[in-house]
Amino acid sequence: MRLLFIGDVVGRAGRSIISAELPKLRAEWGLDFVIVNGENAAGGFGITEAVCDEFLAAGADCVTLGNHAFDQRDALVFIARQPRLIRPVNYPRGTPGRGANLIEAASGARVLVVNVLGRVFMDALDDPFAAIERELEACPLGVGCDAAVVDFHAEASSEKQAFGYFVDGRVSLVVGTHTHVPTADCRILAQRTAYMTDAGMTGDYDSVIGMDKEEPVRRFTTKLPTSRFEPASGPATLCGVAVELDGQGLALAVAPVRIGGRLAEARPGFWQGS
Repeated sequence: MRLLFIGDVVGRAGRSIISAELPKLRAEWGLDFVIVNGENAAGGFGITEAVCDEFLAAGADCVTLGNHAFDQRDALVFIARQPRLIRPVNYPRGTPGRGANLIEAASGARVLVVNVLGRVFMDALDDPFAAIERELEACPLGVGCDAAVVDFHAEASSEKQAFGYFVDGRVSLVVGTHTHVPTADCRILAQRTAYMTDAGMTGDYDSVIGMDKEEPVRRFTTKLPTSRFEPASGPATLCGVAVELDGQGLALAVAPVRIGGRLAEARPGFWQGS
């Protein structure tokens, strides 16, 4: 099975490269399943129904979120009727939407997608380790699903790495989101779970984590907010991670993906010429 995970889409620049590149990547690489993190997609904060539909129409099978899941108020309503939009599973009981779902891939395989929010330097939600344990007990890899992907939306690299080892061998891919900078540690863990500390953002890298530079710099130097944060609007880089799985749903190969914009290009060599 061929999986592509695309990191945090920021604003219009990020949405534009998704619309332009994802349909081509699905065809070129013969992708079976695509996940897009969309928590910064609407003006840099949250997601709307129209934006979610845009990602699904471009070729995403599922959209994950994070700490900005409900920044756009209509998300509180439409998330309940959109089974392919996944918010963090460790929100308190009664939060609208779902934190995990079993979604059918293009090949007919059953893919469990779980979104989890970290706690270190973040708003404290329920224990992410206990939350993923419950989900994997309810839907174990190879029994309840053919593949399992976890979007671990967290600030601290230590928490992300510990989480990866905690579920090693029990999920197909653990990929970090939230910090908006792609890490260089893409690898397969000992029990054959693919791992990357952060997929990076899909947005304009001539920015401060996707936002126009002027206001963040001003706030750091003066400690005074003078205007709203606005997403940078230059050419975006599509960032993410590509994973090839075996028949057991465990990783055979993993590679970073970077396309367009200012970052050096990276494509999975194991899919070239497919």
